[in-house]
Amino acid sequence: MAYTRGRSLASVATRSSFQQAHMKSYFPAFRLATFAATVLVFSAARSDAQVSTRAAASLPKGESRVTTPFHKPSDEELKRKLTPLQYKVTQHEGTEAPFRNEFWDNHEQGIYVDVVSGEPLFSSLDKFESGTGWPSFTRPLAPDNIKTKTDRSLFATRTEVRSAHGDSHLGHLFDDGPKPTGQRFCMNSASMRFIPADKLVAEGYGEYAKLFEGKKAK
Repeated sequence: MAYTRGRSLASVATRSSFQQAHMKSYFPAFRLATFAATVLVFSAARSDAQVSTRAAASLPKGESRVTTPFHKPSDEELKRKLTPLQYKVTQHEGTEAPFRNEFWDNHEQGIYVDVVSGEPLFSSLDKFESGTGWPSFTRPLAPDNIKTKTDRSLFATRTEVRSAHGDSHLGHLFDDGPKPTGQRFCMNSASMRFIPADKLVAEGYGEYAKLFEGKKAK
């Protein structure tokens, strides 16, 4: 460049030495930053993969689990794959009849997953007899798969419970449950699919199998 003309060789050499020293200090830092960014991206991808495994579509029963992030089916597809009651409850905040639903009196060991997304919701180990006629639990099996919102329908303020990934309506949360939580997750059977403890590995939920080792039906 024009402004360097007439400089001494020593000046140019000094500048060159400074650039080399600067680059030597820069590249290790650059490589370290690149490595750190790569680790973060890998960790995020691994986390997404773990979530997608738990939130994989489980419709219909027996269908192999997918490994891509869960994408909720279209409304038309849900109408085809869900029963009318399952569709009404999960997609339109319906409520099934008490004492005349699939799991209110189920005492078998296992877990309950979202009928739409397959994400784990509750465990039989936390299920109790509430006397309401609906399956009730003291706490969720996987809290990250549960979300709540204020429900002001029916001239009252309640806490609605929905699945985090499938966004299915599950039921409501009340603060009149037994110890140790004092909570009652009052759920609709139509929103859930039950997976027996001895089928967890085959269904892709092997991480929960150890919870039921040595456990008997209540």
